[in-house]
Amino acid sequence: MNAADVAAWIDGDPDPGTRAELRALTGDALAERFAGHLTFGTAGLRGPVRAGPNGMNVAVVTRATAGLAAWLADRCLGGGTVVVGRDARHGSEAFARAAAEVLSAAGFVVVLLPRPLPTPLVAFTVRRLRAVAGVQITASHNPAGDNGYKVYLSGGAQVVAPADTEIEAAIARVGPAAAVPRTAVEATGDELVEQYLDRVARLPRQRRRDVRIALTPLHGVGGETALAALHRAGFDDVHVVEAQYAPDPDFPTAPFPNPEEAGTTDALLALAAEVDADLAVALDPDADRCALGVRDREGWRMLTGDEAGVLLADHVLAYAAADPLVATTIVSSTLLGEIAAAHGARYARTLTGFKWLTRAGDGLVYAYEEALGICADPDAVRDKDGMSAAVVAADLVAALAAEGRTLPDRLDDFAVEHGVHVGGQLSHRVDRLGEIADTMASLRADPPRELAGVPVEVTDLQQVRGALRTDAVILAGRDRAGGVRVVVRPSGTEPKLKCYLEVTEPVPGIEALARVRASAHERLGRVRADCAALL
Repeated sequence: MNAADVAAWIDGDPDPGTRAELRALTGDALAERFAGHLTFGTAGLRGPVRAGPNGMNVAVVTRATAGLAAWLADRCLGGGTVVVGRDARHGSEAFARAAAEVLSAAGFVVVLLPRPLPTPLVAFTVRRLRAVAGVQITASHNPAGDNGYKVYLSGGAQVVAPADTEIEAAIARVGPAAAVPRTAVEATGDELVEQYLDRVARLPRQRRRDVRIALTPLHGVGGETALAALHRAGFDDVHVVEAQYAPDPDFPTAPFPNPEEAGTTDALLALAAEVDADLAVALDPDADRCALGVRDREGWRMLTGDEAGVLLADHVLAYAAADPLVATTIVSSTLLGEIAAAHGARYARTLTGFKWLTRAGDGLVYAYEEALGICADPDAVRDKDGMSAAVVAADLVAALAAEGRTLPDRLDDFAVEHGVHVGGQLSHRVDRLGEIADTMASLRADPPRELAGVPVEVTDLQQVRGALRTDAVILAGRDRAGGVRVVVRPSGTEPKLKCYLEVTEPVPGIEALARVRASAHERLGRVRADCAALL
C-alpha cells in the first residue's frame, strides 16, 4: 500500500485502539502491517491479533463480514439465518459482536451464541437451524497471539473453493470498515447448547457407564461443554486438570496449545495416573480436536491420531445402519480401509481437511484425519468435534471393559487381523517459499527408486483427474516383509514441506506381535532417514 492507502485505512478503522496503534508505528514496522491482507486459508482467516490489514482486528472482521454478506446476497440467500459464535481468545468478543452487527444490518437473521463456546456448536447450529452460513471467531490450537474467522456454509460444512476466493473478491470490494453499517444484536440463551447436549447424550451404545475419565481443555472453551456432554451421556466419573480448566487466552501452562505438541498433555497423563483413570481426553482450545490417552504395559501415553481414529471408526461401524461410508485423508493411515472392508462398509479418501472429509459422499457415518480430528456424528456436526468424539471414546472403553479388555488390546486385535501399521511425520521448514516448489519439482523429475530397500512407485497427484488432484506425491511399494508408503506435500498453513510415513507388516500370530512391531518401527526409521535425504 502507498501512503494514501495507509492513511485511508487508518481513517476508516472503526476501533480507536487499533487506529492509535497504527499511528504510533513508523518505517518498516508500519510497512510490515500493510505488506498484504489476511487471505482465506483453512476455511477462513487466521493471523496475529494486531492492527492493520494483515492482522485480526475489528476493521478486518468488519470488512470480511460485509464481503461474506454481499456474497450470500448475490446467491439469493439474503435475509437468511447466520450463526455467529466465538471462543475466549484475545479480541474474540469484539470480533464476534462486529460480525453479528454487520450481518444484522445487511438484513440477515443473526443467531449470536451466548458466550464463548466450542467451534462444533456453530457447525451444529448452522445445520440444526438450516442457516445459510455460520461464523466462528477462533484460531483453534494456534498460539495465544493469534485469532481467526472460520466460515461454514449451509449444511454446516466448512467453506471450500471456489466460494473462498469469491468471498475474498467480495471483501476486496468493501470500502472503509467505519462506513459499513452495524445494527445491535441480542445474544441467544442456552437453548441451542441444550439441544447439542441432548444429541451427544444419544451417542453411547453401552449400558455400562462406570468409566473414569481424566480431562483437560488446555485453557480453551471446551471444559464446561465437554463435562456437560459426558455427564449427560452418563459418564459422571470425570476428573479435570484444574490448572487448565478455565478459559485463559494466554494459555499459561501450554504456550503451544495443541495436544500433538510434545509435553502439552503431561499434566493430563499425570492426573490420569493419579486417579487411576480408564481414559484420558485432551481437547484443543476450541474443542474441535480430541486426543486420547491410554495406559499400556509401559504406563500412560497419548494415542496417535491414526490409532484413535481407527478405534472409534471400528466402534461406530459396529452399530452403523446399512451401507455406511467412512472416510479419511490421503495422509492418514491405510488401516481404516481394511477395517471398513471387514465391516462391509464403503471407504473413501479425500484431500486433507474436514472441508473435504465431510463431503466424502452419501451415507457418511464417520470421518477422521491423523491430526486428531474426528467427526463421529456427521448427521449433527459436519466437522470435527472433540466432545462427541470423547463421548464415543468413553462408550468404547465401557464396551471393552465389560469384556475385561482395553483400547491397547483392541489395537493388538487390529494388528493381528490386518497387520502392523506404524506411521510418523517428517517436516522440513524453509526460509524461502520457492524452496518448496523447487524440492517438489526435483522430486517429480528424479524420484527415488526405493525407500528403506523397498522398491517404490510414484503417483503424482498433480497429474490425476478429479477430487484428489493436488500438489502432492505418493511413494509406495511392497516387498516380502511388508509395505512402505510416503506422501510428500507442502503444508497448507506453514512454510514447510511435510512427509507422512507409513510402514505395514503382516503378523503371523499374537505371539509374534512384539517382534513385528519392533521390525516395523526399525523400518520406519530407515524410511524417515531416506526421506530426510530427499528434503
